[in-house]
Amino acid sequence: MLYQLYETQRALLAPFADFAQATSKLYTNPLLPMAQWPFAQRISAGFDLFYRLGKGYEKPEFGIQSVPVHGVKVTILERVEIDKPFCELRRFKRFSDDPETLDTLLTQPPVLVVAPLSGHYATLLRDTVKSLLSDHKVFITDWKNARLVPLEDGEFHLDDYINYVQEFIRYLQQQYGNCHVISVCQPTVPVLAAVSLMASRGETTPLTMTMMGGPIDARRTPTAVNNLAVQRSFEWFENNVIYRVPDNYPGAGRRVYPGFLQYSGFVAMNPDRHANSHYDYFKNLVKGDDASVEQHRKFYDEYNAVLDMDADYYLETIQTVFQDFKLVNGTWDVRAPDGTLERVKPQDITSTALFTIEGELDDISGSGQTRAAQELCANIPATMRLHYDVMGAGHYGIFSGRRWRDMVYPKVRGFIYAHQPAPSADSAPVNDGELVHAEDAAPQVAPHSATRTPTTAKPAPASRARRRGTR
Repeated sequence: MLYQLYETQRALLAPFADFAQATSKLYTNPLLPMAQWPFAQRISAGFDLFYRLGKGYEKPEFGIQSVPVHGVKVTILERVEIDKPFCELRRFKRFSDDPETLDTLLTQPPVLVVAPLSGHYATLLRDTVKSLLSDHKVFITDWKNARLVPLEDGEFHLDDYINYVQEFIRYLQQQYGNCHVISVCQPTVPVLAAVSLMASRGETTPLTMTMMGGPIDARRTPTAVNNLAVQRSFEWFENNVIYRVPDNYPGAGRRVYPGFLQYSGFVAMNPDRHANSHYDYFKNLVKGDDASVEQHRKFYDEYNAVLDMDADYYLETIQTVFQDFKLVNGTWDVRAPDGTLERVKPQDITSTALFTIEGELDDISGSGQTRAAQELCANIPATMRLHYDVMGAGHYGIFSGRRWRDMVYPKVRGFIYAHQPAPSADSAPVNDGELVHAEDAAPQVAPHSATRTPTTAKPAPASRARRRGTR
């Protein structure tokens, strides 16, 4: 019933929000007399703020049009490589007509970015993806809003999440020989499980795992998020935050943890900060500080856009990660697509390098929670491990913003390239006389092993001796 009441309220509020937006423009249009009235700027700012607080927020776009690759502008095209019922594997394909740049693109390592499924869309990692695109082939898990997934597409469990990740890893391995995996926040746990299961089966595992700000061991330095999970029972979460999707969505009838409830929880963690931010926005509108106004809008366009999570997945995550601590206790069994139960054993990982990253001021995943992966993966050689504490960084600062770009990303890039095999000398692509405009062809790489030949951050261009025509 709560979900239906929320939708009714949103429908009633929508015309008032549209009216507020139109009125705000009336008081700022220099061709209209109202813009010359006393306090016109304040009136416009007030209506604009009401519009921002009352409007609905849809899924944002990544909007990455181009990135520089060693000083050359490269065009980006998004496309879906694999479309699953609850997730799209999205690729950011790079195009260039410059032969040397193209050679660089072809030899750069492929990276799978596993985005959180914990409220916000994958676009929250826009800054992460944009940085990576200068030096890597980038793929990301773009999780779908559960209210848009019809009931006939089935249920979605934490086990399905893990199976999705394994499928995506295998896909990149098939395309490129191997890949690197980066997980941010929530997915650090299922990613570690996915790679552990692959290692236990004797499958080829990714070259590296980079884990950033995630609850590997949520018992360490517990935050408000962790405390809520242990203070409430599993039944409390099931009875108080799970609702069925209303009839006006494709996923009508599906049990979900609604996005609007998640958003309320996000705001409740720091209400004063958000109130001050909106008041500053109002003052900046009055002052005409367009740069600060636009910065506020961009942040809240992303922050206010939330998705519904399937109830089974959400409840199992609460129980497995935050209540029973099954990963660190060694009691986690995951059901494979064929129905087989498999025990998660991180100690079976031996040939995947591990990089853990934590923010000094992280109030979502406390200090030591991510670093716990280093202890669980006891059989990874010491030479293939790295940990980094980002001083002065909060949760979002380790994957977005200035600290990410200036402090974290250079270390991530260096770690990936240090464990990326050098391309073989005869791996230059042949295209029958046609210029290859995109990074479709992939060089062959050395077999995956614990000992690899490091490369520099700028791989040497592949030989052009075998090309015919323009290529």
